[in-house]
Amino acid sequence: MTVYAHSLDQRPTSEWQTLDDHLTAVAELAERFAGAFDAAPWGRLAGLWHDLGKYQPEFQDYIRGQGDQVEHAVIGALLAQAKATKGVDAWLPLAFVIAGHHTGLTNLQAGDGGGPKPLVPRLKDAHAVLGKVLPAIPESYRAHDLPAMPARFRTKQRNRTEQERTQRALELWIRFVFSSLVDADFLDTDAFYRAGERSRETAGFEPIGRLRERLDAAVDDLAAKARPSPVNALRAEVLAACRRAAEQTPGLFSLSVPTGGGKTLAAMAFALRHAERHGLRRVIAAIPYTSIIEQNAAVYRRALGDANVIEHHSNLDPDKETRRNKLASENWDAPVIVTTNVQLFESLFARRGSRCRKVHNVANSVILLDEVQTLPAGFLLPILDVLRELCESYGCSVVLSTATQPALKRRLGLEQGLEAVREIAPPSQWPERFEVSWPRPGDPPLTWDVLAADLVRLHQVMAIVHRRQDARDLARLLPEEGRFHLSALMCAAHRAARLKEIGETLKTPSPCRVVSTQLVEAGVDLDFPVVYRALAGLDSLIQAGGRCNREGRQELGRLVVFRAPTPPPPGTPRRGLETMESLLRREETVEVGDPKLVETYFRLLYQKEKLDAKAIQAERRQLNFATVARLFHLIEDAYQRPIVVPWGEAPERLERFRQDPSRDALRALQPYVVNVPVRQLEQLRADAAVEEIHDTVVTLATGYRHLYDETFGLLIGEEVFGDPSALVV
Repeated sequence: MTVYAHSLDQRPTSEWQTLDDHLTAVAELAERFAGAFDAAPWGRLAGLWHDLGKYQPEFQDYIRGQGDQVEHAVIGALLAQAKATKGVDAWLPLAFVIAGHHTGLTNLQAGDGGGPKPLVPRLKDAHAVLGKVLPAIPESYRAHDLPAMPARFRTKQRNRTEQERTQRALELWIRFVFSSLVDADFLDTDAFYRAGERSRETAGFEPIGRLRERLDAAVDDLAAKARPSPVNALRAEVLAACRRAAEQTPGLFSLSVPTGGGKTLAAMAFALRHAERHGLRRVIAAIPYTSIIEQNAAVYRRALGDANVIEHHSNLDPDKETRRNKLASENWDAPVIVTTNVQLFESLFARRGSRCRKVHNVANSVILLDEVQTLPAGFLLPILDVLRELCESYGCSVVLSTATQPALKRRLGLEQGLEAVREIAPPSQWPERFEVSWPRPGDPPLTWDVLAADLVRLHQVMAIVHRRQDARDLARLLPEEGRFHLSALMCAAHRAARLKEIGETLKTPSPCRVVSTQLVEAGVDLDFPVVYRALAGLDSLIQAGGRCNREGRQELGRLVVFRAPTPPPPGTPRRGLETMESLLRREETVEVGDPKLVETYFRLLYQKEKLDAKAIQAERRQLNFATVARLFHLIEDAYQRPIVVPWGEAPERLERFRQDPSRDALRALQPYVVNVPVRQLEQLRADAAVEEIHDTVVTLATGYRHLYDETFGLLIGEEVFGDPSALVV
């Protein structure tokens, strides 16, 4: 009897995919994918064994519609365990990836609070099945022996620190092999059902060398058109330094350039030239905030061509996303990927196949980490550990790009820090673009009334405050003409439209007074002669200064630092303020751009932080994949819930979702979402101010849509009342 892997409804069995064809094809793909990190034999054997359970007569009955689905993924894992030499755990990697290729990687021994069954108990429970299935499995598959473990996992470690590091490296390596298998399995299955349609839709990316030529031409054209100025001269120096540094051997790099120094294109110039020079496969540009990712992606698209840049982030509008972008986002099989820190790092610590598919394609890449100072301190040790391992064992180069380089190098107190980090652009004497006015020791907080009076006396000015409520309270004290408000209480589409309007207003003689939270501090291209900033961490102050006389058009801009009447939110923002206050007390003079001061600040800050707040490193050593994936979330959303607000195209998209609650229809709502604290959402529910659509989407109810204001966004935290006129039929 012919044994099948996949069937086609209403089609004769002669058109079904045989199991032998599927296993062979997946093995070849997984072998190629894993070869990128010297694990080709592991990828091949994982592919050959992953669906051996389909040889069970019960599965063949099921595929013919004559029985129920049966467990099949565990059989190959049991075979790997049976092949193990006594005392050697070489079977574990294959057992993990094969057993989890549908349901995801699990913990090794201990459960995860109701999560998936750990690997060892699962194999123990299914042990008797292997003997029943083995006779049906061809000898050509059963005859394979386990490959030798990579040397770095076989070498005896000298001390406990090395042992722990090796165990964490094994955890990452298993995830890379898992990624190779699940991507190969998906691609072959998809090719069978879609007759190779996918490969045609994702073909045709230009090679790295051609993209480097495109970028060089675009950058040189911009430089030729730029007006002569000290700032533009230094941008040219940064670009030249990036091009020179691209010749260096792969590894860890830093790009420390003041805000407005042209990092976006200069870093990509390094990356493409470096990739071409050393045969690396792709460039992954990871950006911390969705509020700026589309801006950066647009810059890359103009230079490299729309078809060569793949965006992967939550704000991507499915109405505007191409089929090509959607497919390439699944596994990052493209030369240039623009994504978020969340997508990159949560994938590197994930357990499910859908999230891990892209991981193997991170090998042999240039990874540009923009605004690296924004990496959450509570996850710093796991992140640094993985970045180091990517460079040492997966052929990657990592660029730490920022105006405020955090103290990430190995030192006393940060033994797991990075080593051998090379600076791409040696420090230059940047022109002084602004002067800083500091609050004096003992100065009381500035009231919003007094600050508003200062702002009114200025024609073009921006004030950056700690909290959403602060921004709303201060903005309400300003005259409406030329007043702009920005905060996360406005949905992403609303903020983007407002930023565009602000940029256009700044080009005119009209007044422009902006009150914002810190969301304007990273990558937002605004240029004000005067910026007010509530006293905060040094990195925030430097980023705020980056919006002050950004282009050097003024002789000297002014950054006014003031003590706000409210504290920053708890956590790192508040500890950053405390650290800055201590620096102001101990330093006679504070030069905002002094690299030594920046390093001192971050050292002091990290002393106050738990750099592995959820003890993820210990879970990684225990090979607890399910627990690691549950704990590693860069954005803590447990206390926040999304509300779709009635702005722009949101009403039409909500109606589409009502009619067809598909994944694309759900994603189309993303630009119109505001995240609110759970307690405030519950209060809105108690006031009958929200409604739920298909039990998944929450939006403002009829009669309460006025709670979303054109100037201030969602008016939460205020008295909730219905609009009687909205209830009239």
